[in-house]
Amino acid sequence: MAQTEKKGGLLRKSSASKKPLKEKVVLMYDEIFTTEDPSKSNPRFWEELFLMKVNLEYLEGKLEALDGEELMKIKDNINCLFQHCIQALGEEHPIRVVNALQTLCALIRGVHQKNKSTSGFDIINMLVGFDKAELCMKNLMESLDSLLCAEGSESLKSLCLKLLLCLVTVTDNISQNTILEYVMINSIFEAILQILSSPLSRREHGYDAVVLLALLVNYRKYESVNPYIVKLSIVDDEATFILISLFRQYKDKEEEHQSGFFSALTNMVGSMFIADADEKISVQTNEAILLALYEAVHLNRNFITVLAQSHPEMGLMTTPASPIPTTPVTPLGTTPPSSDVISSAELPLDADVQTSNLLITFLKYSSIVMQDTKDEHRLHSGKLCLIILTCIAEDQYANAFLHDDNMNFRVNLHRMPMRHRKKAADKNLPCRPLVCAVLDLMVEFIVTHMMKEFPMDLYIRCIQIVHKLLCYQKKCRVRLHYTWRELWSALINLLKFLMSNETVLLAKHNIFTLALMVVNLFNMFITYGDTFLPTPSSYDELYYEIIRMHQNFDNLYSMVLRISTNAGQWKEPASKVTHALVNIRAIINHFNPKIESYAAVNHISQLSEDQVRSISINVRKNLAFNTLSQELLLKEFSTIS
Repeated sequence: MAQTEKKGGLLRKSSASKKPLKEKVVLMYDEIFTTEDPSKSNPRFWEELFLMKVNLEYLEGKLEALDGEELMKIKDNINCLFQHCIQALGEEHPIRVVNALQTLCALIRGVHQKNKSTSGFDIINMLVGFDKAELCMKNLMESLDSLLCAEGSESLKSLCLKLLLCLVTVTDNISQNTILEYVMINSIFEAILQILSSPLSRREHGYDAVVLLALLVNYRKYESVNPYIVKLSIVDDEATFILISLFRQYKDKEEEHQSGFFSALTNMVGSMFIADADEKISVQTNEAILLALYEAVHLNRNFITVLAQSHPEMGLMTTPASPIPTTPVTPLGTTPPSSDVISSAELPLDADVQTSNLLITFLKYSSIVMQDTKDEHRLHSGKLCLIILTCIAEDQYANAFLHDDNMNFRVNLHRMPMRHRKKAADKNLPCRPLVCAVLDLMVEFIVTHMMKEFPMDLYIRCIQIVHKLLCYQKKCRVRLHYTWRELWSALINLLKFLMSNETVLLAKHNIFTLALMVVNLFNMFITYGDTFLPTPSSYDELYYEIIRMHQNFDNLYSMVLRISTNAGQWKEPASKVTHALVNIRAIINHFNPKIESYAAVNHISQLSEDQVRSISINVRKNLAFNTLSQELLLKEFSTIS
């Protein structure tokens, strides 16, 4: 007996003497793609259609083969099919529901291909017709909401989410997709949240649900009231914890040539870390998940709070020997959210069970994402990571947690292999407040991205994060025990790079904006360092670093002075850097002659750091304001000229 094979909707006999037979569902599709109403010849046409297994390939292929004019001729039948699909979603028989969902996906994708260059209005008209759009879309959204919330098949929920993602992404620019107006009016926010609240549904559909929510939040977010933004911004602590648990699920992989663990942001992203023999870490970036995390952090303060909540992890934190119950110091005028951050007293005492939190996971992930910005996707992911960190650095309560000296973590950031530095052993990583890890990440980025394809935007965001952290430390007088010299050295080397590549960089970027930001960071240390530097010797180290590298500042001053005195597009931004260098040049001009004098008297060609420090200390001590008597001062300024 001749065997039958199925291909492209055709049933082919092995014998060449017979014509190929089409599947019944394909024959029914062909009837839809005529100008006649298929139900006229068969009143049970639509009932029978949804009992047939959907042939997605054939249906999408038929739509793709038609030009715009041909498609308009069968618009009534397309509308009818779309409406009957929506009706079938209310059927009790799951087969009909599944086939209806798949048919809707094929219809939306197929019509979208014909309308890529147009707005969503044409798509709405082609799918459902303007006159019936409001009622049909309301019924569709209500049916999808019911299916997502029902305790039914997980496969049905998966298809519902896939259909919604098809609807949301029907145009390249999400804000031009007017189909989403109906998704705004008929909100499914609670259904999405319910999926995330169920461990089983979260595991099966968490990724699609979070990506869908992130996309919906971005629909005309600056033009009109978006209900998804409003609802996400007022999600309570419990629901926030549910949402954040998605990001918390991550796996560790110990590499053969590495002594530490590198963690993925979430299990939704899949296997994110792949290491080779050269110790290069490759990361599978996922901008959709980062977008979702950004929107949650940006819109909901409770989400930032839960970032800090601890959960068991291996070897990531050292438990204090004598834990003292503490809470983060909250700056005056701010109120911490209701969800409590785990204090050191609540941390596990079992030596084998340490704690981590999402922020640690995110910092590790960022350290890998940001190592390679040459690839466009990685560049975008790195930018999203820095934007998220900016949101965190701007939040007072997040800052209070980051700087809490009683919450110390060991954070193993990825460091790019570089010839001039040794790889630090993981066992030597100190336990410090999390702000130290954020600063380490910024320093690492500054040091490792001075290249021809200079990521100016990322550098500006990086410096801004450092500035925001310093502003918090200054405001709250937080004396952070951090190796500030590494930051100072990185910033000076960045200035040196900008000067060395002036011609190439100026052809693409305004390097003076970045240079000004760097100089202003030094000004902040010089002017306000006494409020946040840990010890007086830290000031000495700052002055030593400035004096030791004075040639770079001298060269910078010469460059900006040259450009600011000539007419051109960079005259004004360069002059701003000139004025900003006043403090640094005053230090250099004050100390350099004294250091050179000391070296000459003692016949020393080069002074050690301790010798320079001693000079600095002596000069500071001898900066007496009594060289002129008070009487003389008063006499000099007693009259107004």
